Amino acid sequence: MISFFKKRSHAAVDFSAIGTDMHSHLLPGIDDGAQDAAQSLELIKGLRELGFSRFVTTPHIMADLYPNTAATIEAAFQKLKQAGGADIPVQPAAEYMLDENFDKVLGENQPLFCLRDKTVLVEFSFITTAINYKERLFELQIKGYQPVLAHPERYLYFAEARNIYHELRSAGCQFACNLLSFTGYYGKVSLELANFLLKNDCIDYLGTDLHHHRHLESLQKAHAVMPVVHKLADSGRLLNPRLAF
Repeated sequence: MISFFKKRSHAAVDFSAIGTDMHSHLLPGIDDGAQDAAQSLELIKGLRELGFSRFVTTPHIMADLYPNTAATIEAAFQKLKQAGGADIPVQPAAEYMLDENFDKVLGENQPLFCLRDKTVLVEFSFITTAINYKERLFELQIKGYQPVLAHPERYLYFAEARNIYHELRSAGCQFACNLLSFTGYYGKVSLELANFLLKNDCIDYLGTDLHHHRHLESLQKAHAVMPVVHKLADSGRLLNPRLAF
């Protein structure tokens, strides 16, 4: 006898509860994300099919590899709009590496590309934490900005020093985790750290950190992350919905 009440093996992948993808590399041709406007539009189409309705795209700004500026980001944004993205709710921001270039930008009081208001996405090196990262984050706050640390679960050197997470939170730093980290996409340690942050109520934002079609294809199969999305959305702690524009 066939049961019509058979429990589904997994939940549908639907990120509509998140609303705004606040971390992506969708602007064409300025970092290791979308290489041209056509690819940008393809990736955005795929993300919209997964339930995202708005996009704050965050190209890298790092001195050695991607020395982007307000001019390069604005030019790429206009290229996307002219290619067919004029009616898509996309807003340009940036993902700032805390390096010497960032010190210069802050020292010169250059306005930062923010997720909203004065909320700014920053990242550490994947190799080692800068010795003066606390001073840089403090200086950022002194200037009135709210720092959000991108993918804190991917800094594997935190695995043996998890107290740093609590220190950063106490210092006023918010955290934005990658959705794919909860699927094991970045490895076992990142998965463990992501779950640690979830358990300790240390996640403020969720983002795709989308760079290419491989990320999109993995998100399309990311059923394992849906309980995390529902838990954070139901808790009211997830800040993505506040990034409406």
